[in-house]
Amino acid sequence: MTGLVFNIQKFSIHDGPGIRTTVFLKGCPLRCLWCHNPEGLEKASEIEFEPTKCIGCRACVPACHNSCHRFDGDGSHLFDRTSCVRCGACVAACLPGSLKKVGNEMTAEEALKKVLADKIFYESSGGGMTVSGGEPFYQPDFTLALLKAAKAEGLHTAVETSGFCSRDTILSALAFVDLFLYDYKATGDELHKKLTGVPQSPILSNLKAVSDEGGKIILRCPVIPGANDTEEHFAAIASLMESVAGIGQADLEPYHPLGTGKAPKIGKTQEFVSKAPLKERMEEIRAFIQERTKKPVRIS
Repeated sequence: MTGLVFNIQKFSIHDGPGIRTTVFLKGCPLRCLWCHNPEGLEKASEIEFEPTKCIGCRACVPACHNSCHRFDGDGSHLFDRTSCVRCGACVAACLPGSLKKVGNEMTAEEALKKVLADKIFYESSGGGMTVSGGEPFYQPDFTLALLKAAKAEGLHTAVETSGFCSRDTILSALAFVDLFLYDYKATGDELHKKLTGVPQSPILSNLKAVSDEGGKIILRCPVIPGANDTEEHFAAIASLMESVAGIGQADLEPYHPLGTGKAPKIGKTQEFVSKAPLKERMEEIRAFIQERTKKPVRIS
């Protein structure tokens, strides 16, 4: 059993309690306009290119059998992705690291070995392993295998999920997940589909199913000015917190433009641009929601 992993981030402190290692899986059925991990969208390996790291050694030119790399007269490195088969030969030849492979096949055991290297920190801080993405349940078999293996080692486990998957998939993982970091991005099917590419109904249905089966949930709510920053949406967050027993708290996550810088490196563009909300505005939103629920509301 192998999965496609694009990052294993150690010493994560924003993906669940304590010090954690977050395993990021490739592939996501959503297309959020503000996605901060565009390299996690496609369920396939990709080649990342950072021109500023290129030293002009031209080792990539003979390494590529499809002539995807060439240099202009002024020394500019041009990467033609239309003929690229993502074999990674250019990556192996690129010593400065201007070219990188995003997404590597590994077994659950191989991924867990990297996670367990920091087990002492999890034990001292109440941390553990978080599986993120992309969407972890877009690789359901690998995610389940990794979670089972982590629980066998006594680790606290968390999954960051959009909730857009089959009910059977998410409930099959329930016994091996201590905490669901569950996204709530917009209110209503129409707006949700406009902003993320998928309807909200199955996400809410799965959220309630996880709660009904005893799952513990933190609701993660991105605040995107110009997209979802409305009183109607924030009131819906509070209402959901009160009506779904498994939700223990909500985390408000202010917009950041990380995706706009990452996307060009993999040959993509992110046209949507917003502005990070001011701290005062975030506190207003937090207070608005907190007035309507007894459960804690935090700003991440």
